[in-house]
This record gives sequence, structure tokens and C-alpha cells, in this order.
Amino acid sequence: MGHARKIVFLREVITTDAHGEPCPPLTRIAVGAIFRNPLAGRFESDLAPLFEIGAELGELLAGQAAAQLGNPPVSYGKAAIVGVAGDMEHGGAVIHPRLGAPMRKAAGGGEAVIPSNVKLGALGASIDLPLGHKDDPWSFDHFDTMTLCIPDGPKPDEIVMFLAYADGGRPIARCGRGPGGAASGPV
Repeated sequence: MGHARKIVFLREVITTDAHGEPCPPLTRIAVGAIFRNPLAGRFESDLAPLFEIGAELGELLAGQAAAQLGNPPVSYGKAAIVGVAGDMEHGGAVIHPRLGAPMRKAAGGGEAVIPSNVKLGALGASIDLPLGHKDDPWSFDHFDTMTLCIPDGPKPDEIVMFLAYADGGRPIARCGRGPGGAASGPV
């Protein structure tokens, strides 16, 4: 498990919308890893140690997450919660420079930017991880969110990193398909 003190998988299978209207099954999978932040408690201009952790955890977890999806990934996203002894740049350093390559590899490619979110948080904090289509950044049907937390993280000197995949868009999406698509308006 490398740097992680704990790894948690969450798999959702959605078969109706919020009102009980049946929909084709949608599976979303998220994996979270809690690890010690080597830069907690101090300013450091060189964030390379966190780039490495993001790359290593991405290599370890992206393939496992995509395999648990059951179908090929269509959407993806990533997020980090930084314990209060760190700063937001620490979370960005984990998820931005080197996590994308293993996520795209596990998704079988990906032309679109991977949606992301980072915040500071105390023990048990939650984060809204955005999902978007892996190839079409204008697919409104695939704009989605998973709200995630790990109850015993992050401690002040830790980071919780999440990555997620989905095999489809929102249940019964009706907002259009982007510029020029049905029901689309100004962006």
C-alpha cells in the first residue's frame, strides 16, 4: 500500500432517480487513500514529494477502481482533503501533476481534463468530487458529483486523496448535451 495508512472503496449502483423513476443501472466507484502529509506544518516551495505520492497511489489504485466498475469507465474525477496542518497546494500537488496519467490509462484514454476539487478539512470532513465525461468536456449529462468522506481522516498531518469513475452520466439526465445540443443554453 506504499504511503497509505488506509484505503477505502465505495461502489454505488443506481437503478432509479431520486423520485424512484427506473433508469439503466449506473455504477460509480470511488477509492480514497489516507496518508501522512510529509510537508504538514511548514511552508515548502518544492512540492515534488507530493507529486510522487499522487503518482504512486494513482498507479496502485486507478486500475483497481476501474476494474470494480464492471463496465468501461465513461466519466472520471479526483479530489483531496488536506488536514489542517497542511495547505491547499498540498492537495493540488497530489492530484494534479502526476495522478492524471494513471487515471487515463485505467479509463482506456481520456481527452478531457479530469474534474477536481481540493479543500482543507478536519477529521471526517466530506468533499464533493466532480465527475465529467472522460472525452467530451461538454457532455452536460455526465456532470455529476459524489460526496465522499473517510470518518477517521484526515488527521491534521494527513491528506485524503480520492479518485472516481462512472460508467455513465446522471440518471435520466435532461439538461442537454452542450453547445448546440438539445436544451443547451449559454454556458
